[in-house]
Amino acid sequence: MAGIKSFLHLKPLPLKIRPMHNTADHQNLQRSSAGLVRLLRPKQWVKNGFVLAPLLFTGLFLDVAALKQALIAALLFCIASSASYIVNDIQDIERDRLHPEKSKSRPLASGVVTVPRAVALLCALYGVLIVGWWFEPKVVLVIVGYLALNIAYSFVLKHQPVIDIFSIAIGFVLRVLAGAVALDVPVSGWMFTTTLSLALYLAAVKRGQELSQRGSDSRQVLKKYSKALVDRYAEMSATCAVVFYSMFVMASKHELVATVPLVLFGLYRYWYVVDVLEGGESPTDALLSDWPLLITVLLWIGTCAWALWPHLD
Repeated sequence: MAGIKSFLHLKPLPLKIRPMHNTADHQNLQRSSAGLVRLLRPKQWVKNGFVLAPLLFTGLFLDVAALKQALIAALLFCIASSASYIVNDIQDIERDRLHPEKSKSRPLASGVVTVPRAVALLCALYGVLIVGWWFEPKVVLVIVGYLALNIAYSFVLKHQPVIDIFSIAIGFVLRVLAGAVALDVPVSGWMFTTTLSLALYLAAVKRGQELSQRGSDSRQVLKKYSKALVDRYAEMSATCAVVFYSMFVMASKHELVATVPLVLFGLYRYWYVVDVLEGGESPTDALLSDWPLLITVLLWIGTCAWALWPHLD
């Protein structure tokens, strides 16, 4: 009985509850993971839609094999463009830390992602492209040229007036070339010149908006430009884009005549977004934020697909 009473009078030992995980570490991991995703800039993948242009204009979009090849090429270009953004962000990290907006929005400049993690992600992307060589060697060869161009741009070319604008534009031309190589089809010279002119227009507008909104101190190369000069570049490039596209349609794609007004309206609307709504520094943001412009692009794609729809005899 004495033993039982002693047992009944025993005081329960205090329980130590240990957390399943460290909340702060978990939050940091989430921030870092989200930062890595932002470092890839997936929203900018919209630009890689240019890779699919040959698929649309050749009328092969109903061919399953061709569609697969074009989508693989577009995916590889998404990976390559993300890799180029990482290289550029690593190169510009110190300058971005002094920028009022980029110091908060850029994962590297804000400290959300460390440089070693960014380099590891960059190596992983390059690894995927190496694997892609086994499936699409010709496409990856074009991508190697694109990567080399962007590395040169990040370190040298973006500081050279006029060359910087053409470097951006050539990147879009290489996207179209990759799409054509993936399908093993020739691309009209009109298509290349139209793409180059449109890309020059977008690049010139981007430089103009940077000058207007942030001044010449935001980029070293902007000190060598004037607003009037880049506006003339934009006007000339837009004119060339319309002329070359119209000549392309008249020369080889008469069924696309109905798309010419859509192209004109799209350029007019984009210029409205730039001048009145103060967009244009990011063409992707301008496209995704302005519904009339987005609808115009979708109508253009739909009209092209309808006009070029394969007809079985």
